[in-house]
Amino acid sequence: MEDRAILEVETPVLGQFTDSDPHIRNLATIFHHPGCAQLMRLYLQASPECAMKRLLAAGSGPIYQIARVFRDNESGRLHNPEFTLLEWYRPGFDHHALMEEVNELLQYLGFRPVRRTGYAEVFSHNTGLDPHRAPPAALKDFAVQAGLEAGDGDASLWLDFIFSVNIVPHLGHDQPVFVHDYPASLGSLARLSDGNPPVAERFELFISGMEIANGFHELCDAGELRQRLRNAAGGDAAAGGALRLADRHLLDAVAHGLPPCAGVAVGIDRLLMARHGRTDIREVIAFPIEGA
Repeated sequence: MEDRAILEVETPVLGQFTDSDPHIRNLATIFHHPGCAQLMRLYLQASPECAMKRLLAAGSGPIYQIARVFRDNESGRLHNPEFTLLEWYRPGFDHHALMEEVNELLQYLGFRPVRRTGYAEVFSHNTGLDPHRAPPAALKDFAVQAGLEAGDGDASLWLDFIFSVNIVPHLGHDQPVFVHDYPASLGSLARLSDGNPPVAERFELFISGMEIANGFHELCDAGELRQRLRNAAGGDAAAGGALRLADRHLLDAVAHGLPPCAGVAVGIDRLLMARHGRTDIREVIAFPIEGA
């Protein structure tokens, strides 16, 4: 990062807002504010994304940090509730340019060059279904046959389940692989292309059947961002989860002017697993949650 003039930054671990991803649960704590009769509920951040985008909107230029992050209801062979992310943002990059920079980092660390494949290509190869055009009923039937308990859902749920169960375990065993250009419904905070159908300009990195990194050509439209955060909050509440608290500071920053950029988060612990041929995250963490 220093060689590429990417500035190291620090952002708060505690915040007033939850993560925008409806699949992520935040750990929370109560803050006794001096001179205030009410208790403040604060959230341990699941990613430094929102704060880093506020810095970008303020004119920081390219930035990175190695951050401790926290997620509730995540523990097991590939998960620990406290883990380490390397996250960085590149103004002027799209997701393809950032994939190349991630590829260069991996080769610096001793990995083989990363190959690339489109989401539609790898999905159809493993399922026989077109993820962009398959009828929702066909996606649901395939997901149920793959083990998803029948119930309410939508295309994004079924796509995500099928991809996680039927495809991810087979990715990146011979060499690391980027999967890019996801269905629009799985776009999160990524820009959508102008193609037909439009795709989310998003990529993920997989090594040895593990997701290692998640990156976006970032959404810079404040109105679209507000709508996506509103949809995520509503969908999460409808599914019985806690209502998402949209980060109004992030919305203000994007409205002020988030520069065109791409960003990526790399799971350091899983990267270490892949580098040293480990299969359990507890083999690369000195103090996993069971022994903390």
